[in-house]
Amino acid sequence: MRWLFAAVLALLAHPALADEVRPMALDFTEQSACQWTLTWKQPVATGAAAFVKVQPPDNCAFIGEPIVRRANAAYLGSAELQCEGPVAGKGFGLEQMAPGSDALLRVAPLDEPVQSLRLSASEPSATILAKPDRGQVLRSYFVIGAEHILMGWDHLLFVIALVLLVKRGWAVVSAATAFTVSHSITLAASVLGFAGLPQGPVEALIALSILFLAVELTRTDRETWTRRWPWLVAFAFGLLHGFGFAGALSEIGLPQGEVPAALLAFNLGVEAGQILVILAVLALRASVARLAPKAEAPALKFATYAIGIIASYWLFDRVLF
Repeated sequence: MRWLFAAVLALLAHPALADEVRPMALDFTEQSACQWTLTWKQPVATGAAAFVKVQPPDNCAFIGEPIVRRANAAYLGSAELQCEGPVAGKGFGLEQMAPGSDALLRVAPLDEPVQSLRLSASEPSATILAKPDRGQVLRSYFVIGAEHILMGWDHLLFVIALVLLVKRGWAVVSAATAFTVSHSITLAASVLGFAGLPQGPVEALIALSILFLAVELTRTDRETWTRRWPWLVAFAFGLLHGFGFAGALSEIGLPQGEVPAALLAFNLGVEAGQILVILAVLALRASVARLAPKAEAPALKFATYAIGIIASYWLFDRVLF
């Protein structure tokens, strides 16, 4: 129980992490022959420094000092660079990246296709390609999607609460499928410009959806309609979570010409992360039931109230601040 209690305290202490665990986003764009601009958005959680130091291609040099400013939970910056010759085949890297952090670099040469490169603490540099590689786009956005569900605590708690509420095998499958279908619909509709909601209300409603499931978990004395038709609840709330995923994806951006591939890969990454969470929760609950059956009910009660407390805190934080 100690690790779960510590996790609760950590989440309450850092409410901004609920949906701010996003990659650092950089945009490297050619404005005219030899003239490039670099802009970036670095979530505060990705590093302690105001700016993770950039290693541009070796034929590029900064013109003056980068401009950095703080905005909400991120650092925003811009810089001008002079590049002698093409950057294709050259390396682009970042220094002083925090462990576990990553970044998505968008490279946009004049009159050439845009490409996206993923950088991470373990692989902080990448080579700019002469021709964008679709496989690279698929790999980058798949990883980002998986990271978002595994490190985005609000979506993660919703999935955990849903599995704890349903608990039966086929019911879990149907609920998870309904959640997948619904958030895929709103994610695609929002990213492609067919629908959209302000992120503030969406984030508050996502917290409310978690609180709703926590309340349902406490109602063990009756067969509620949520327990009878969990797939319907999962589908309804999945529509909201899809708008939340779209907000995170809009912060990162999509490569021109590869929007369908990037969107598909991101969504598949989300689903892969979701499946891992579901399997882990089912395995943990089965292990507790088999090895310590008397502890199952107290553990479920503790988890229910922990989820409810965290969701309530997020709800008030997102509504009031």
